[in-house]
Amino acid sequence: MTEPSATGVPAYSETMRREPESASAARGLVSSSLRVWGLEDVEDAARLVVTELVSNTVKYARLEMIRVKVSRIGPKRVRIAVTDRSRKLPTLCDAGTDDVNGRGLAIVAAISEKWGVDPLRWGKRVWSELEVSP
Repeated sequence: MTEPSATGVPAYSETMRREPESASAARGLVSSSLRVWGLEDVEDAARLVVTELVSNTVKYARLEMIRVKVSRIGPKRVRIAVTDRSRKLPTLCDAGTDDVNGRGLAIVAAISEKWGVDPLRWGKRVWSELEVSP
């Protein structure tokens, strides 16, 4: 179930199972949120970011549920965050040309205005901020 935010910042969030199929649901949440806010210009980048963040939680987190949140933090700026219950922090890899994996966070870093990780007492939140170009 998608829930609006109660923090005063326009946002939508959804708790999902930690499984590959959740990437599709997360993309739907992102697309719907951006369309409500009229920020479709950043939709492709946002869908790629949430896919990478969810994929990382599927691969590395430990419990079965994750939380995906899309927040409108400015008139033309959104934050996409994925929270899981693992305290293991992600690291940017320097994937070689022959490596099959290891580029997800590099992609997120390349297309985000900024990104980061918030360690939590019981896990972490990995986030990315995107801005619609003027």
